[in-house]
Amino acid sequence: MNVTFADISLTKQGALAVLVTEGTTLRGLAADLDAKLGGALKRAMKAAGFTGKAGTVLELVGPQGVNAGLVLLAGVGKSGDLSAAALEKAGGELAGRVAKTKEGTLSIVLDGISAPKLPAADAAAHVAFGAKLRSYRFDKYKTKKKEDEKKGDLKSVAILTRAPAAARKQYGPLSSVAEGIFLTRDLVNEPANILFPGEFAKRAKALSKLGVKVEVLGEAQMKKLGMGSLLGVGYGSQHESKLVVMRWMGDKAGEKPIAFVGKGVCFDTGGISLKPPAGMEDMKGDMGGAACVTGLMHALAARKAKVNAIGVIGLVENMPDGKAQRPGDIVTSMSGQTIEVINTDAEGRLVLADALWYTQKRFKPKFMIDLATLTGAIMVALGKEYAGLFSNDDKLSKQLAEAGDAEGEKVWRMPMGDAYDKMIDSRFADMKNVGGRDGGSITAAQFLQRFVNKLPWAHLDIAGTAMASPQTATNQSWGSGWGVRLLNRLVADHYER
Repeated sequence: MNVTFADISLTKQGALAVLVTEGTTLRGLAADLDAKLGGALKRAMKAAGFTGKAGTVLELVGPQGVNAGLVLLAGVGKSGDLSAAALEKAGGELAGRVAKTKEGTLSIVLDGISAPKLPAADAAAHVAFGAKLRSYRFDKYKTKKKEDEKKGDLKSVAILTRAPAAARKQYGPLSSVAEGIFLTRDLVNEPANILFPGEFAKRAKALSKLGVKVEVLGEAQMKKLGMGSLLGVGYGSQHESKLVVMRWMGDKAGEKPIAFVGKGVCFDTGGISLKPPAGMEDMKGDMGGAACVTGLMHALAARKAKVNAIGVIGLVENMPDGKAQRPGDIVTSMSGQTIEVINTDAEGRLVLADALWYTQKRFKPKFMIDLATLTGAIMVALGKEYAGLFSNDDKLSKQLAEAGDAEGEKVWRMPMGDAYDKMIDSRFADMKNVGGRDGGSITAAQFLQRFVNKLPWAHLDIAGTAMASPQTATNQSWGSGWGVRLLNRLVADHYER
């Protein structure tokens, strides 16, 4: 979908939408539009009880007096409470409604829509961002479409504002973030027969076009490094496991980087500890953490972020086979610590163990944040509204929580401690990969912490948010792209010079 910015006008064809605040009479261009329609807007507002409440939309089909085939009023709430989130929601809702019609273009008018901390140009940019996010579709494998799907894609959205040049400038970085989110969604949505570790690595390699330096380590290289924990997960697969390293050097040389590590299990059968068949198809999304890291690196590079950032993703496929890892096997991680594999379906932490150790040893970052669709237990605790946050650092945790609140990708800090850590001690090795049913997401985090050396670190368990999460005005995709906005905000607010 093409997004443009232009001066305010009522001459546009297609669908025409006007944003209005709650509790105010029509003014500015909205009043002009009502006059052209012979008072039809006011009559419709009265009949429908439309007040401009956030999230409400009023439609007039085929109105007389304007070129537009469809006129919409979109409420954005009280002007004093106006936020970027409300404007993004309005842009997404409008784009979604018009996409269900035969109108191929949408013009959204912002006349006097601003707030003390949200200038007119920023407001216009966030409306465009919301519309862009809503435009995402993953239907490339459909050879036939239902009638409602044939009505037409929304080809273009024009944001009409009194500050088009400034809005266009503000939208630039947001557009880059949208690209990163779309990449993340694409990766999560792809079927596992298409997106196996080698293909995922190939798509990450494409970031080199943006200036990202990408290295791909194969099994032979990882074996030399002693990554027995990661490699063990992929023994049963015909696809070679990979470790992908992405480097964006947007700050001065020598400045310590920040690091993001992602779990990339391209498909998870559970291995020998085989999962039940019902719902197993969703395990194509078990690489949501790696997808987010890849999308984030795209966003940072595309907007030329002034930061040195490292993205490391461990890519494997967990399959049952004669060569597959067994319950009771003991593997040696890159750190030298040994792990008793009690359950082969607790494989993500085995991948991350070596990826985390490799990242900190090689790059010595300021901090590490890992993301993983790690445990079903986190959904029992938090549902699909929050991601679980585990950390050894209060400052980093606070920064993540604030960024999550600002971007609508919320996190909830979970407890950690010695009592939980003892639950993963093993009789036969340094540790075991599961600690039992109780506190499952916590013991998984305790396991990961054993591969972090006195470095600020946070673990985000995104099992409930990366896939099949609740649909919103700006996301109708099964793969949500969760985490790109959160981490981009963290970087922008605290780590760019």
